[in-house]
Amino acid sequence: MSLLEVHNVTQRFGELAAVNQVSLNVEEGELHAIIGPNGAGKTTFFNMISGFYRPTSGRILFAGQDVTDVPPHSRVHLGMARTFQITEVFPELSVRDNLRIAVEVTEGLRMTLHNTRAQVAKTQELVDELMETGGLTENAERNVGELSHGDQRSTEIMMALALKPKLLLLDEPAAGMGNKETFDTAVLIRRLHRTQKLTIVLVEHDMRVIFNLADRITVLTEGQVLEVGTPDEIANSEKVQVAYLGEKREGA
Repeated sequence: MSLLEVHNVTQRFGELAAVNQVSLNVEEGELHAIIGPNGAGKTTFFNMISGFYRPTSGRILFAGQDVTDVPPHSRVHLGMARTFQITEVFPELSVRDNLRIAVEVTEGLRMTLHNTRAQVAKTQELVDELMETGGLTENAERNVGELSHGDQRSTEIMMALALKPKLLLLDEPAAGMGNKETFDTAVLIRRLHRTQKLTIVLVEHDMRVIFNLADRITVLTEGQVLEVGTPDEIANSEKVQVAYLGEKREGA
């Protein structure tokens, strides 16, 4: 049984089928990338996986449970966490406070008026671990809004990690970044995948990130699956070359 199973999902907006009969299997511990030209349906498909859109038809199973009709916040409780194209953090709060909020929500502490010393100490320990993992310790007391785009993204990813997900969904984590920030973000994602043994589904436009990180890649075009394979298989696919370049690559 795959951790994530998507069976023939379709999303219609009126007469338009933004996603049409798309299926996807993601194994536990896999890093699976979703790519495709602009307008291919990637974001719509991602929104269905994370629960922001209910499929017009088809089914989505997570850890063996049918979650097709389960709302986003309930999917978080089941072990699914997501980041967004536009970084979602509290810019007026410090890195430490952003992560503390995420930890307290996960541990159920923000609903209580009085936390014990042991709870406070545990929260601080978890926050410190997240900052170290994300390379954020030096910026712990700085407001997130003052940080580089890359460090803001790292903060958001660590907030998602605080939710203790079985599946981490990353929506264009390198969007708007320069080369150095893109490299650092890719290193962080690789570290989470390998050392934390996280299952990750990644949507990204930067092919350098995709081909250096992914175990398998699903290519969407015009709302449908064009190809599924390893990075080498996708790089050498004539169909993918035509979809991206409009013609077969010479010598391929």
